Formats: sequence, C-alpha cells, structure tokens
Amino acid sequence: MKKWLPLFLLLVNIGGSGLQAQVRLGFLGGIHSAKILETNNIPGWDSTTKPFNKQRTGFELGVMVDVPIGHSRFYFQPSITYITKGRTFKQNNDSLAALATDTVYNKQSLKLGYVEIPLNITYKIPFTANRHNKLFVSAGPYFGFFYKGNITTESLTSSTSEYSNTTEPVAVGKGPDTYKTLDVGVNARAGIEMGNVFISGYFSRGLTNFYNAPYTGTFHHQVAGISVGIWLSSSGPATPLRKKDTDHDGINDEEDECPLQPGTPAWHGCPVPDTDHDGVDDEHDSCRTIPGVARFNGCPIPDTDHDGIDDEHDSCPTVPGLARYNGCPIPDRDHDGLNDEVDKCPDSAGPVENHGCPLPVPVPEIRKEQTDQINFIAHNVLFNPGSDRLTDGSFTALDQLATLLLAHPGWHLTIEGYTDNSGLPEKNLQLSSKRAGAVKVYLMSKGVPDARLTATGFGQQNPIADNRTPKGKAANRRVELRLSLEK
Repeated sequence: MKKWLPLFLLLVNIGGSGLQAQVRLGFLGGIHSAKILETNNIPGWDSTTKPFNKQRTGFELGVMVDVPIGHSRFYFQPSITYITKGRTFKQNNDSLAALATDTVYNKQSLKLGYVEIPLNITYKIPFTANRHNKLFVSAGPYFGFFYKGNITTESLTSSTSEYSNTTEPVAVGKGPDTYKTLDVGVNARAGIEMGNVFISGYFSRGLTNFYNAPYTGTFHHQVAGISVGIWLSSSGPATPLRKKDTDHDGINDEEDECPLQPGTPAWHGCPVPDTDHDGVDDEHDSCRTIPGVARFNGCPIPDTDHDGIDDEHDSCPTVPGLARYNGCPIPDRDHDGLNDEVDKCPDSAGPVENHGCPLPVPVPEIRKEQTDQINFIAHNVLFNPGSDRLTDGSFTALDQLATLLLAHPGWHLTIEGYTDNSGLPEKNLQLSSKRAGAVKVYLMSKGVPDARLTATGFGQQNPIADNRTPKGKAANRRVELRLSLEK
C-alpha cells in the first residue's frame, strides 16, 4: 500500500492547489458484503453451480481527502483504500449425492485484496444552523490495483470421512486462470457528517472483466457495506463567509434582480424569458413566439401531410386523412374504389353503378337434355356379377360423365349403387357401396373434386328388372346418377 501513497498525495496536492478553501484529511474503515457477478456459457451452470456461490464478508481501510470546489456545496473526495473482495462456494450434499460423488461437504473461498483509488464528487446539504452537520451523497469512478489473493478449499469425503483444507495463491497475468492487475468501476456513498465524524453506506460495481477464465465468461466485482470515518485537523485557510443568495443561483441578493427565483448572470439573476409560455425558455426555443414542446426545441409537433393532425397522433403521417380514422383516409376494405362510408357492400367488391356491391350472379340450371344424358350414361355403367369391378364397356360412359362434370363446376353428383338379389342382403348392401365408391374413385382420377361427389349403396333395393332372369340381374347390377346444384 505504501507504493500508492505518494501518487495519492500528489493527486490531492493538484486537486487542492489554488483553492482558497478548507482541505481536510480523514481516515475511514468499514465492513461490507462482496460478491462476484459471473456469466458464462457452461451448460447447466445456472442451476448446478450458481446457487451455491455466496457473498463473503470483507472490509476496507484507508484515507480520504475532502477538497471544496469553489464556494459551492460540491467537494472533490479522492481516497486510497485497501479493500477485500471475492466470494464463497459452499455445497452440502445429501446422502444420495454424497454416495455418488464421495463428497459430503465442499467449500471454496476466493479472497482478493485490492488497493483502490475512488475519485468521487460529493454534494453536502447542511441540516443544522451551525452548518457543521450535513447529509451527503457521493459518486465517481474507481481504479483498483490487485494486491494479493488466494483460494482456500475445504472438503469432507464420504468414504473415509477425511477432512482436507488447502490454501493456494492465485496467479496474476494474461493467461488462462489468471487475475488482471487493474479493475475499473464506479462507486457511490451516502451518509451523514456530524462535525469531524462521518458515517456512510457505500456501493461499488466493477465495469471491467477482472478474471481471465479458462472458459468464456465475464466477472465483475460488486460490494455493498457501511463505513465510519473521522476528519483530522484542517489545512489551509477557513472558508470565507458567503453573501446571502436566497435562490441559490450563484448571484448574491444585492446583485440579483430576481432574488427569489433562480436565474442566470446573463439575465441579472432572473430566469431566461419564455415569450410563448410553452415551458421552453427563449435561449432553447426555436419557435419563440409559437407555443410548442421541448422535444421539438419549443416548436409545435409537425404535421407532415397538413391534415390538421400532428404526426405523433397521425397513423398515416404522409397521407392526408380524418381525425376519426386517426389521420388516415377513409378505408376501402374491398378495394373497389368506393370508401367504406359510401360503399353499401364494404366487404365485397362491386362497381360504382351498383353502389359498391357485386352484380348478381345468374343462377345455374340443369336442363332436361343434360339430365337425359346423365341417365343414358348411368345405364351404360355396369359391373361383373358379385364384384365391384366395372365392365370394360363402362369406362367410355364414365369418361363422358367426367367431361360433363368438369365443364359444369356448379353440379353435384350423387352416385347410388345397386345389386341383384343373389346372395345375402347385408353382403349386397356392402357390395353396392363398393360399386358406388368405384365410380366415385374413377371420376376423381379424372379430376373431379371429391367434394362434388357423394357415393351411397342401396344393396338389392329398388330393382329395375326381373331378378329371375340373367338379363334382369345384369340390369340390376347398376349405378344411378342424380344431378343437383351445389349449395
């Protein structure tokens, strides 16, 4: 620590030179809780290792200088301290885990010591009439120089109940598993100063990665604690009495034309004028005579499309519109050229002459000659006895049927399958369904959509010929085709 003291005193001498104010030297010390904020890419680390990393108690001890900045309430407070940091890993295994790992207890303590130089700016607020008792807040950067460090490892094995305790120094340098010599961060203090004694809480956070891990990761110190200090006898002349400045604007009341309002020297202690009363003073107002907002330098919010709705409330800032549509034009949902307010069918495109509604679509019809053609085709669709296999002469008729259906997309075809009375009725019912299905499958193979076809079997019902003759039986092994219009 001695090697850093001359540098610190030189810094204090530079900071205090030329200031006709009271400079004080003090000692401080305290205890704190230190931890390491680590992030890495090790799979499962957050659940298997991180929960067992704990804070460790440390201390700081050092000297501080209190240098007033002019005659304000601000002070420059550099200090040099010795501070301990690090963390503790502690894991107690249950009986099953101990049996699997042969470890009942494992603890590892990382103890690091730094010489730190915080360079803080402090603001003090007197709260007693004699101005000896003050509240203060302080913040600034710190520079930490690695001083020493070690790792203590303790463990208790399950099989032999052997306890081990080892301590090894840490390595410093640039290679893997080494600690860097310099750590830079920020720190803050807040507390109370009563005469020559001060008590404060402090917090610091490292900004640089202080450890060269053998894996990808970041490591930052974090410290929170409390300290007590005492100021020694002052050096330099006492702070001269200041003239009364009621509004604390740096201009004494004798020269302040507005002693109750903070102002600037350029306006003789009065606030900078605000001609348009928009809350932005004239020195920062680009539109001094037109009320505006601060984020546009005192000018009104722009209206790019000049529709009377400013850009911050205009959903279509580059296209003129109406307020009821948030600055956008009246919508045209069906894109037929008529806006929704005059379009009688806003969700269906239609011509202007029909008020935006679609023109009526003629209702398709099935003419008698088309029905007759379908019936003729049906009489030529036949099956082999006891089978759902189409006869060879059926395919020509079915090809004609497929051509008709594809030419009339509004038609729906119901295919009814029938059998003769040979065999059991329930078997015939199954066979008739298969025959109707065979016709449907063939039509689909020719491109007719499945949704336009319905296949149903009726078995040996509704014969059209005498089942007592071979000719009649052949006629009854048939399909009937019924046309309808799709709904």
